[in-house]
Amino acid sequence: MKTGVRWTRIGGGEKMARKYDEKRDFIRVQVDCPIVFRADGSTEAEAGKVRNLSGRGMMFIARRELLVESYLEVVVQPENDLTPPLHARVRVVRVARPRRGEGFEIGAVIQEVLNEE
Repeated sequence: MKTGVRWTRIGGGEKMARKYDEKRDFIRVQVDCPIVFRADGSTEAEAGKVRNLSGRGMMFIARRELLVESYLEVVVQPENDLTPPLHARVRVVRVARPRRGEGFEIGAVIQEVLNEE
């Protein structure tokens, strides 16, 4: 587990100290925005809700259980116009029942960011 102070570059090139006690390389950002996904080889799109996002992956809620090690094409649509949508191919690495609520928590690692062509 990493602990200590990490220096983060902010606007204008200045650095800001950020204390953290985190084992991941990227900080998770809590979000609440829609996601549309489909399994590789499928034409059927499904909807869910993204709960957190990082530079390497995401956790979202799906209505049904997905297979670990499966690949998905996802589009995350932020609820503001300032942030562009994320269109990516991800690999499912974790599937669990949420502590509260319905559906399944899906942990996914971003494999490739796709262009919107």
